[in-house]
Amino acid sequence: MPSSSVADLIAAPQFIASPHCDARPPGVNINLIILHAISLPSGEFSMPHVEALFTGRLDAEAHPSFEILQNLRVTAHFVVERSGKINQFVAVAERAWHAGVSNWQGVQRCNDYSLGIEMIGDESSPFTAAQYRETARLCRALMLHFPDISRERIIGHSDVAPGRKWDPGVQWNWAHFHRSLGHIRNIGVTFR
Repeated sequence: MPSSSVADLIAAPQFIASPHCDARPPGVNINLIILHAISLPSGEFSMPHVEALFTGRLDAEAHPSFEILQNLRVTAHFVVERSGKINQFVAVAERAWHAGVSNWQGVQRCNDYSLGIEMIGDESSPFTAAQYRETARLCRALMLHFPDISRERIIGHSDVAPGRKWDPGVQWNWAHFHRSLGHIRNIGVTFR
């Protein structure tokens, strides 16, 4: 898929290729964004362990909680750091492995037709103003590129996997996010 650019208002995400992706089914219509939250280890808000997990290089011995992640093959299309910096791990045309067993409005396998955005955070700490701003900007750029993604089709991981997933959690203020999204009119970001 060609890059998308409307204006140069925010920097292009850094691209870090993940092997945890594959081709979408033929003829699929990308029409959903799923927001996630991640913290590795729990309560730590730095990028190195997340990048290692998403690229298949996580050292299971680096932290006791990583043992259960040893053979996990997961990634998202994008990660928004606490500073607002955006990293891209999978091209938008490809299927990232982010939602797992999932269902939205009766349609199974959300990875087939969605884009995944992880935000560095957990259930205990508020997300940053930069994360709200940059996640909204990224979502607006994706909405311009994929017109079937409406505001109502930006949801949480807990919405597609209730009882199994908690994220982005109670710390994610949806009203704040929707206000941020509503203020963005002319946005430019280049992504793969």
